[in-house]
Amino acid sequence: MSKYLLDKFLYTVDRDPALVERYRSDPAGTVSWWEANLANRLLNCPADEGSTWQALTDEERRALREHDHVALFEMGAHPFLTLTLFIALFERDHGPLEYQRAYARAMAHLSLPYPDITT
Repeated sequence: MSKYLLDKFLYTVDRDPALVERYRSDPAGTVSWWEANLANRLLNCPADEGSTWQALTDEERRALREHDHVALFEMGAHPFLTLTLFIALFERDHGPLEYQRAYARAMAHLSLPYPDITT
């Protein structure tokens, strides 16, 4: 499992409005495309620099494809990255702060110590 790669997905998708919309409408296709095209590209480096060995696990792919923020947090994805992306994805479908409250309720069963979110 790679918390770094999960966080990198959340970070890169959240910062591109077109990718946010693509992830909203086609999560499975976006995850597959992102992993094939961006997962091994180094952040803030020229496009031709990268690695070849990083890959999401099946469990990570499933959680990303299903927009399962609870599972992502339990795997160690950073909660701020998850929350900001999921607000961009779903807040428009809810009233003021309604999505954020639902997000918190879904995580209410978790207690300290929380999963380690360091990468």
